Amino acid sequence: MRHRRHRRDLPDWHRRFGLILPQPGFDVLVIGAGPAGSAAAITAARGGLRVALLDKAAFPREKLCGGGVTARAHAYARDVFGDLPEALFHVSRAVRFSSGGQTLGQLDPAPPIYMTMRLGFDAELRARAIAAGAVDLCGQRLVDCAPEAGRVTLAGGESLTAPLVIGADGVHSGVARALFGRAQDVASIGFALEAEVPGGPGPVTDLDLTALPWGYGWDFPKPQGRTLGIGGIAVQDKDLRPRFHDWLRARGVDPASVKIKGHHLPSGASRAVPGRGAVLLAGDAAGLVDPITGEGIAWAILSGRLAAEAAAEALRAGAPRSALARYQARMEPIRAELSRARFLAQVVYHPLLQPRLLRALAGSDHLQRRYLALLAGEMDYADLGLRRMAGVVWRVLRGHGARSP
Repeated sequence: MRHRRHRRDLPDWHRRFGLILPQPGFDVLVIGAGPAGSAAAITAARGGLRVALLDKAAFPREKLCGGGVTARAHAYARDVFGDLPEALFHVSRAVRFSSGGQTLGQLDPAPPIYMTMRLGFDAELRARAIAAGAVDLCGQRLVDCAPEAGRVTLAGGESLTAPLVIGADGVHSGVARALFGRAQDVASIGFALEAEVPGGPGPVTDLDLTALPWGYGWDFPKPQGRTLGIGGIAVQDKDLRPRFHDWLRARGVDPASVKIKGHHLPSGASRAVPGRGAVLLAGDAAGLVDPITGEGIAWAILSGRLAAEAAAEALRAGAPRSALARYQARMEPIRAELSRARFLAQVVYHPLLQPRLLRALAGSDHLQRRYLALLAGEMDYADLGLRRMAGVVWRVLRGHGARSP
């Protein structure tokens, strides 16, 4: 029998006088209610587990993110949450590759990208997790997080316990800090600046591949306007704000007319061990972002689902601490993909190779389509093969088939 009545549901006089009722334990505490946490919560709840879903934010809440839901991410979301409202998305089917103000290539039609505002997207996913039976404890700050002890304490004084904890609390994960002393490697962490420009959606998705030496820029059409941003490796790409101001002006946007926000993001440095014992990390908390495409929503949803499946299996076996080994086995294909992506990123962003790669991209519809196929999930980096990847680099270095954009 699932427990549904918690302190958030108590009458106001209980809160006013600080009355705290005894709380039964849960099977799983899911910390973080973004795509990874909501995927974990809905999967665990549907599997019959007693799930608490926690987040310091009350939903709907703003989330800094380009909001490009690739075909891969959209498919994972549909598999886990069911069909999503069409009104959440503006479907973009035209993609332009650019370098500064110069077009390198444009594909129309291209694989669809489901552009969304995270305000509505995340709220929808979380709502479906709650409807499936997860107990809603969002909008409450954690004052103590002891994941290895299976315990958290809320600002209101409640102490919640469970034999398993899933940390899906983002790039600055408190669960990861409690386990490892820090959430991310400062040498590899990314940083992005973004601005929302109201109005009608633009005609194409624009990817500026040279907006930063170790990153790229994006101009994403949305249902209510456009999301413009640049992002790269924080320690490599300096002076981001003046660069972003110049980049916006080049696109006809006055920096003074928009609200500019910044945020950190993982850059593909996924954890070799995504947790410890009965504590699992998913999504950004585990560093699951493609360093080339910047895609993280797909891996967030998939990793959340896999974490919940591993948790359920471990509990059925009566061995909660076996959850991590079960999770790692399920996660191996994702980790292998991100490892290949990191290797390729060193090539793509190498200062000597990048100009030649851009010329090759400008002169090859085939390369453009393969990039979008990777982004859409129609193919994986594994499909390229290390030998083929090395061959591509060698041909680019020799200048075969390359011409000026």
